[in-house]
Amino acid sequence: MKTSNTGRFFVALAKERKLYYTIITMSKKIYVIGHKNPDTDSVISAAAYARLKQLQGQDYCFPARAGKATAQTEYIFKRFGVDLPPFLPDLIPKAEHYISETLTTVNQNDSVWNALELLQRDEYKVLPIVDENGVYQSMFHYRSFAQYIITNINPRKKSAFPLSLDHLSSTIHAQPVTMFNGSEVKKSRIIVAASYTSEFIASLKAEGAVNALVIVGDRWDIQKSCLELGVRALILSNGKTLSKEFTAIAEKNKITVLSSPFDTISTAMLIIYSATVDKLGDTSVPLVHLNDPVRSFRMALSKAPSRHLAVADNDNKVVGVISEGDLAKDPNVEVIMVDHNELSQAIDGIENYKILEIIDHHRLGNVATSYPITFINRVVGATCTIITNLYREQMIPLEKGIASILLSGILVDTLMLKSSTTTETDIEAAEYLASITGLDTEPLFAEIHAASNSIISMSALDLITMDSKEYNEGDISFAVCQIEIDDPEAFMERKDEIMAELETMRMKKGHLFAALLVTDITKLDSLFVMAADKPFISLFNYPAAAKGVYELKGIVSRKKQLMPILTELISRYAA
Repeated sequence: MKTSNTGRFFVALAKERKLYYTIITMSKKIYVIGHKNPDTDSVISAAAYARLKQLQGQDYCFPARAGKATAQTEYIFKRFGVDLPPFLPDLIPKAEHYISETLTTVNQNDSVWNALELLQRDEYKVLPIVDENGVYQSMFHYRSFAQYIITNINPRKKSAFPLSLDHLSSTIHAQPVTMFNGSEVKKSRIIVAASYTSEFIASLKAEGAVNALVIVGDRWDIQKSCLELGVRALILSNGKTLSKEFTAIAEKNKITVLSSPFDTISTAMLIIYSATVDKLGDTSVPLVHLNDPVRSFRMALSKAPSRHLAVADNDNKVVGVISEGDLAKDPNVEVIMVDHNELSQAIDGIENYKILEIIDHHRLGNVATSYPITFINRVVGATCTIITNLYREQMIPLEKGIASILLSGILVDTLMLKSSTTTETDIEAAEYLASITGLDTEPLFAEIHAASNSIISMSALDLITMDSKEYNEGDISFAVCQIEIDDPEAFMERKDEIMAELETMRMKKGHLFAALLVTDITKLDSLFVMAADKPFISLFNYPAAAKGVYELKGIVSRKKQLMPILTELISRYAA
C-alpha cells in the first residue's frame, strides 16, 4: 500500500496457509506550530519553516496551527495556492502519540494454529482479531486460548469444533486425496475409529455422520462405511491413502479425504487447532481510538490481558497496539515553537512533549527545558523575516508560493514596514522576497488589507480571540488581544459589547485585566480597550476616548511598545 503521513502499511498474504496479517510501522511526527489564537505571522512561519525542514529531508515535519485562522491569513494562503496548516486543537497525550511501532493482526477466519504461530513471533503476545476490512473484532491472547481449551476439551461432553477443511488440512500438514467445500466453516465432532466395526458404525449413525471428522488408519471396512454413510471428512493417520475403489466412492459422494503424516493421537490433537480464531477472541478487551486521551483508557489498560489494547482509527480499523510500557516511553511527537516562547501562549498539552527548537522575535518568557535546544530569538519585526533568512543561510531555494506568503507575513506584521518594530533586516528580507516573487509590496499590502477588511463585522468574541495572547508577570496573569482596522468610528460603535466580552474573559481566566489593542493602520495610532480591576485602571494614565477606551498615539506594536508599558504598570500595582 502507499506510504502515508501516519505510517507505512504492509500486507502479507500466504495463500498456501490462509495466513493473513498486517504489519504497521507508525512514523514519528514533528509539529511546527505557532501560538494559540494565531496571527498571520505565526501561521505563515509554521508553514514555511516546516517546508524548509521537509526540503532538508525531514519529511516527518508538519506545520500546524493552534487556533482558527483569521480571514487575513486564509486569504493569503488561498491567494498564493499554499495549503493552510491544519488545525491542531491540543497536544493532550493521546493514544496516537504512544502507539507501538509494529503490529500484527490476524483475520477472524484464520485458524487457531496460524494465530498461535503469529503470537509466538509477536513481541506483544496479543493479536487483534480483524475482519476482511481490518475492523476490530476481539483480542486473541494466551488466556483466551487456555479458556477455549478448558471449555472444549471436556470428557464429560461431546465437543464440536467450528473449522474449515482447508484450515484442518493446513494445520495437520495433510495430503488431500479429495477436497470438497474446503472453505466452509462448520461445527464438527472428532471421532476416532477405535472400536469394533459394528459398534463404531452404530455409534456413527446414532450421532450423525454428516458433520463427523473420522480418524482411521488402514481399516478398510471402517473407511468404506464412513464413505458410504457420508461423513464430512475421512482422515487417514500415519500417511495412509485410499484404494482407487474407495477414492471413487469419495469422489461420488463428495467426501473430503485427507492423509495425515501424524499418528492418530497427534492428528486428533492438531485438529483442535483448526478452529477459526474468532471463536477464541476475547470480546471484553475494549478498543482504543487514536484520538482517545491517555487518561480515558489508562485503567482499562491496567486490567487488560498482557497490559495491551488495540488502537483503531475512526472507522474501527486497527492501526496499532498500545501497552503500559509504551506510556513509559517518549511519545512519537516532538514540537518546534515559532512566533512565541511562553508556555501560557502555547498549545495546550505542549509540556508533555520534547521541544526541539524555538524561533521567535518576542520577549523571553518562561520556557525551561532539561536539555539543550536550538533557540533563535532576533530583534526583527516579524518571525517570517527570521524564517526567510534561515532559507538563505542554509542555501535552500524558496518555492514561489512559500516566498509569497513569507513576504505577506512580513508586510502584515510590520504594517507595511512602517511599524516601530521594523528593522533594516525586515526591509532587506522583504525586498529580497519581492524580487524573487515579482510582487509589489504596497499593492500587495493594500490587497491583503482590503480582503480582510470585514474584521469589524465579526462577533465581539471572535474579535478579542482572533489574536489573543496571555502573559504572566510573577503571580499576575493578563491577556492582550490585537486587531487592525482602518475605520475607528465603526469600532467605537461596538465598544460596549467588546468591553463586556473582555470582562467575561478576565473573570473566566482570573486575569488582572483583559485588553484589546485596536490599531488604525492608516494613522498608525491605536485605541486600547481594557477591562480590569479598578486599582489597576487608576494607574493607566492615558487619554480616555470613552469609558474603558484609551488613546495610544503612535503605538502600534503590542510587543515592542505596549508590553513595556504594561509590565511597568503591573510592577507598580504589585508593589
